Amino acid sequence: MLDLEENALQTRASGVMRKMPTRLDDPVRYSMSLSGEQTPLNEWLGQPVQLHHTGRIFCVHCGRKTGKSFNQGFCYPCFRKLAQCDSCIIHPERCHFDQGTCREPDWGERVCMRDHIVYLANSSGLKVGITRSVQVPTRWIDQGATQALAIIRVRSRMQSGHLEVLFKEHVADKTNWRDMLKGTAEPIDLPAERNRLVELAREGIDELARRFGFFAITVLNGLEPVRIRYPVLEYPTKPNALNFDKDPTVGGILKGIKGQYLIFDHGVINLRRFAGYEVELCVST
Repeated sequence: MLDLEENALQTRASGVMRKMPTRLDDPVRYSMSLSGEQTPLNEWLGQPVQLHHTGRIFCVHCGRKTGKSFNQGFCYPCFRKLAQCDSCIIHPERCHFDQGTCREPDWGERVCMRDHIVYLANSSGLKVGITRSVQVPTRWIDQGATQALAIIRVRSRMQSGHLEVLFKEHVADKTNWRDMLKGTAEPIDLPAERNRLVELAREGIDELARRFGFFAITVLNGLEPVRIRYPVLEYPTKPNALNFDKDPTVGGILKGIKGQYLIFDHGVINLRRFAGYEVELCVST
């Protein structure tokens, strides 16, 4: 149960939740997105904040009411039919667009057949990842990275997926969310790691260049790592995950925001996981 006096809180905003919009600043600026309306969050650090789930869930794509959320916000029919919910989003090297079997060819053309970046990030340690070029640095912030460096630019999501597979033989591709929320990761020399990993994967990179064309894959040199600082007053020593499905009301003193997590004095919640949930945001009066 929350140790907050109800009469000391007032509803600041309400609506269907999406992942938190961010802006790269020092520290990162966060907002709460409820039914398209954005409410700044950084100003509530150190203050009582409460989120209450009304019990209703809506698909983030079609808007229909659903009893259960799939793949971070979709109803089951959308989960089954949308290209953005296909297995090739998790495994982009398995893209089947060129086979004519993409669920939504127009969406694939707009999203997957665009420049992508292979990057190194330091969140809970060194990891490799991929993202659309237009999602830099948003993707890095969403993962709670304190350092990030673009290392290769390619022309499609599938190509970035093949490169990620190469690098995964030598470096992790996942973030440990508990470690990420325990504090700022120890600094890493990302340019040195880029050089090391590119050399380790050189044979595979050259083979992909022959397959997709010389100009399809560009190793990026001379870039400086992006350093990211988050609005956190205090990190938890043992992050405890809060869950709207178990308790419709979560909150406490807001100690920080990192990645897509709100850090309270007695637990943390991943807001991206609950996209589509109808929520009331209550803050101190």
